[in-house]
Amino acid sequence: MKIGVFDSGVGGLSVANFIQRALPEHEVILREDKAHVPYGTRTPQEIFGFVVPIFQELAEAGCQVIVVACNTVSTNLIEQLRARFDIPLIATEPMIKPAAERTVTGIIAVCATPLTLQSQRYHWLKQTYAKDCTVLEPDCSDWALMIQNNQVDISKLETRLSEVLDAGADIIVLGCTHYHWIDEILQDIARNRAVIIEPEASIMRQLKRVLAQRA
Repeated sequence: MKIGVFDSGVGGLSVANFIQRALPEHEVILREDKAHVPYGTRTPQEIFGFVVPIFQELAEAGCQVIVVACNTVSTNLIEQLRARFDIPLIATEPMIKPAAERTVTGIIAVCATPLTLQSQRYHWLKQTYAKDCTVLEPDCSDWALMIQNNQVDISKLETRLSEVLDAGADIIVLGCTHYHWIDEILQDIARNRAVIIEPEASIMRQLKRVLAQRA
């Protein structure tokens, strides 16, 4: 079975690799939109125009499911895209629920793009699952571009994470798949102070359910 994976840039590769290792019997087709990366500072209308032709290409290539490995697209446009395409789309969104369930201090931090943080879906997640928590949202607006261009400023990452760690955050949510490429750096900065969580396991559970239904 063919599985499509989409992201604006290199973040999707980490998800595609994870899926291919876990499900080697399936073919994973990755599509990126490097011409327009980063998405996090654009408008939803712009992004919709970018992604529709790419999703159409994945559908025409025979993909029976598409993993939307982009929090910005998922939190802002997933319902519009599901209305447009008749194949399952698996969304990727900040893991607010598990973060709220695991925190001991009652303080969590969400590292995500500006557009994700502004989305109605993100605000619904906070209101539904983290209403009893303090949710910190450090400025990560330039992280995706740093990572995409392989120009990671470790001192800038340390400054941003130190702010939320000093404020008591004990769970840090990576709400952009680009950030998975700097996971080891972030883990080192947060060592013994906070747990960093990513969505791959959640994506895989949903993907396996969809594949079982379409087998």
